[in-house]
Amino acid sequence: MPKQVIVYSTPTCPYCHAAKGFLSEHNIPFEEVDVSLDQARAQEMVQKSGQMGVPVIDVDGQVMVGFNKAKLAQLVGVEA
Repeated sequence: MPKQVIVYSTPTCPYCHAAKGFLSEHNIPFEEVDVSLDQARAQEMVQKSGQMGVPVIDVDGQVMVGFNKAKLAQLVGVEA
């Protein structure tokens, strides 16, 4: 069963683009949430991560702040 992946991001964040690119390259479906446009989802992100920085990546409830290719690969179950 595929993992549920949510990427909280902003349009100008290079690490957000890198994280989404990595997921796309590995054909991992994800929900993209633009926290610059959606205040309610931004609050949700802060509640999950405890901070305002992006990207915040939620993989089946495991929350990662920032883009770490090796850790993200491990969370989604692919080779880095």
